[in-house]
Amino acid sequence: MPIALAPVNEEVTVARINLNAKENARLAALGLTKDAKVTVLSSTGGAVVILIKGSRLALDRVTASRIFVA
Repeated sequence: MPIALAPVNEEVTVARINLNAKENARLAALGLTKDAKVTVLSSTGGAVVILIKGSRLALDRVTASRIFVA
């Protein structure tokens, strides 16, 4: 399921990221890679806010729809 649809305040694992190489590299530098554990803090409005490795990260809806979690 896309990370935008993941339940709030529940830890999920990134299964797949379908972005271009530049976006993938940027997210990897922030720690968002396949098999990373993330918690969705908020998915209301235009952004999805996640917690990864103790840091908050805001993703726009388009990017969040291309990151799949299990």
